[in-house]
Amino acid sequence: MTSSSPIWLTMHAREQLEAELAELLAAQDTADAEAADQQDLLAARHQRTTRIAHIRNLLSNAVFGEDPPDDGIAEPGMVLTIRYDGTDDTETFLLGSRDAEHSDLEVYSPDSPLGAALTGARRGEQRSYKVPNGTEIAVTLLEAVPYGRTVTAASRPAR
Repeated sequence: MTSSSPIWLTMHAREQLEAELAELLAAQDTADAEAADQQDLLAARHQRTTRIAHIRNLLSNAVFGEDPPDDGIAEPGMVLTIRYDGTDDTETFLLGSRDAEHSDLEVYSPDSPLGAALTGARRGEQRSYKVPNGTEIAVTLLEAVPYGRTVTAASRPAR
């Protein structure tokens, strides 16, 4: 699996992925010795090799901690606040890679139905997406701010 477009990750997410990769590489010999039988050994090797390749691909295609422009347009690296149309329900989440932890924010991939629908949207723009059962959900983008600006504002002491 290779990715052609850059993936946005926080520096913390990068560190987590690098640590996981180091653990997977270091555990290769140990895990092989612990496999109960040949079939378990082959399955474990395949799973480990696949995950190693996936992490290497993510890290080689990633943009780390570099905020997108603060232009109000939804794109990876932006914290989006949306309203589900017809309700007062809002949700705030990071548009980025789900492969690593990004603080306390929920993360939606740009490839998810919601992420794909919102990518490129401007403040106030309505978009819709389909959920797995085929229902179409309409949302309005209320705000799109760079992740770094959100984290900086959250870390400031209250006055």
